[in-house]
Amino acid sequence: MEPGGYGEVAVLDATFHALADPTRRAILARLATGEASVTELAAPFHMSQPAVSKHLKVLEKAGLISRGRDAQRRPCRLEARPLRNATAWLADFELYWEESYQRLDVLLESLQKDDLS
Repeated sequence: MEPGGYGEVAVLDATFHALADPTRRAILARLATGEASVTELAAPFHMSQPAVSKHLKVLEKAGLISRGRDAQRRPCRLEARPLRNATAWLADFELYWEESYQRLDVLLESLQKDDLS
């Protein structure tokens, strides 16, 4: 996939959309410790199992989780690749902030020297 191409942008948009909700972030945090069923994922939330299933569909559509089949159980698993892509996208801004802080440091040093003069 070409960097910045439509497919990459759509995946990034879906990832950030999925991460925008605190319930979905909590579900991902739980799945980071291992696979879980919908019932297990719904347990800590004060919402119905169908409501949790809607969150899972958003996460699945974003490629952040997958669902397997284990007899009667359909365990959910974390899929971290989209998170890696989002982290890489955010890392591009690290240089911007580092340069901004360096400019601020230079300005502060200059102001301190002016105050001492």
